[in-house]
Amino acid sequence: MKKMASLLVVFMILNSCNDLDLLPLDRVTTATFYQTRSDFDGAIFAAYSSIQDFWGTSTETLSERGEFWKITMTITDDVAADANAGADQISRDIDNLFIRASDIPFAAIYTQIYEGILRTNLVLENLESENQLTAAEKTAFEGEAKFLRAFFHFQALKMFGTPPLAIEVKKDLNDLALPNATQDALFTQILDDFAVAASNLPESWDGGNTGRATSWAARSFIGKVNVWREDWPAAVAAFEEVVNMGPYALEPTYEDVFAFDNENNAESIFEVQYGGPFSDDNLWVFDDTHSENFKASQGTGRGWYWDASNGAPGGKLGWWPPTQDLVDAYEPGDERFGISIYQNGDMYYTTFTSLPYDPTWSSTGFTIKKYRGERNIDPANHAPNQQADFNNERWFRFAELKLLYAEALLESNNAGDATIQINDIRARAGLPDLAGTATMADLQQEKRIELAFEPHRWFDIVRWGIGPQVFGAAWDNRFEVFPFPQSEIDRSNGLLEQNTGY
Repeated sequence: MKKMASLLVVFMILNSCNDLDLLPLDRVTTATFYQTRSDFDGAIFAAYSSIQDFWGTSTETLSERGEFWKITMTITDDVAADANAGADQISRDIDNLFIRASDIPFAAIYTQIYEGILRTNLVLENLESENQLTAAEKTAFEGEAKFLRAFFHFQALKMFGTPPLAIEVKKDLNDLALPNATQDALFTQILDDFAVAASNLPESWDGGNTGRATSWAARSFIGKVNVWREDWPAAVAAFEEVVNMGPYALEPTYEDVFAFDNENNAESIFEVQYGGPFSDDNLWVFDDTHSENFKASQGTGRGWYWDASNGAPGGKLGWWPPTQDLVDAYEPGDERFGISIYQNGDMYYTTFTSLPYDPTWSSTGFTIKKYRGERNIDPANHAPNQQADFNNERWFRFAELKLLYAEALLESNNAGDATIQINDIRARAGLPDLAGTATMADLQQEKRIELAFEPHRWFDIVRWGIGPQVFGAAWDNRFEVFPFPQSEIDRSNGLLEQNTGY
């Protein structure tokens, strides 16, 4: 499953190598393609691929440059946009909360979300057609497609508030636009889809399918969605089942969680799978809408954008360094700091060399180390040209689930059990237990540190209503949702309504 990013066309090509009776590729249609287990595997892997494109870099579509990092990481109080390192203007604007409906990140991510939804709906539609699948295979594919459809709609809801609900394949070119959906309708559909996934999917896959969504992952997301819905009893019930009966456990050390040699570990609930150095590994064609997607293996530009610049070895960009505010938020003795952040006195590692870290390489004096460091300089983790990495993105992990569980318990007036969950996380970080029973402030602090540089901080700031506390006078309540891309508003002829203030 490591190469689940392979596009639909790639699976069609591979299949043709084994069956001389297949139609030429220029004559393959949905009616002729969706027949075998391999066909449906290829189609569902294409939907997973849309998640990888969140961080894509492309010169052919919207000139994307790691857009998802900008709207989940650079925008927060954890990361700055380094103008000295040449961070692009949109990074610098977003860092200062200058947000416009015409900005590339919103169009890029909106496109990838609804591309992923379309791909899941194509699978669901074609499951109903005549094909060679067994009943059991149809059940599993329905669960997997609905898991991913729920996943994409959930991301859209968190970002845009009232995005369209797309549950069918629209085929009339004169009737493609969809209106805003209500949050109630979105939550209902998302939870219904995750419930089908929880019922239909296996609890685990064999080694050849590692990384595919499981029943336990669906149950975990049910809990998470209910946190956003503020249905605390439902969230507690879902998390309680996963914590007490599920297959997950905290990794022994924080470094273990993000190590390239420890992908899909015991803590992984849902992990974005990347490929490996099997082609030209051109960072600029990772976006699978690029015309050269057929020759590029999927990877991430994480190191290209994150690693130090300003004279640091490796020639990387260093656009988004950690802030002093985040550094100051760590408690003395927190082992997560040394795994997450480079500072003066550290040994800095690249695939080229290792040498003492120089704080002048960054405008803040710090560089992101999470997913990096000595343990991750394995040549297999890097493309030959050093642009791309292949270490999976740990999207949803057990530590986050325990903290979400703690939050739901606190909101249910059960601070005692919430404290146990938080202290488990602190113990792995080498920190003592909380001095007393947990508070929401304790939970918010612990989650910020535990999930630093993962795509969650902004949505927590919004959900907790702490924007004015974090950003002061720069905060505006319109930031509770992002703007819909202006291009989508225009295409819909006003059917899709823009969020207030944009």
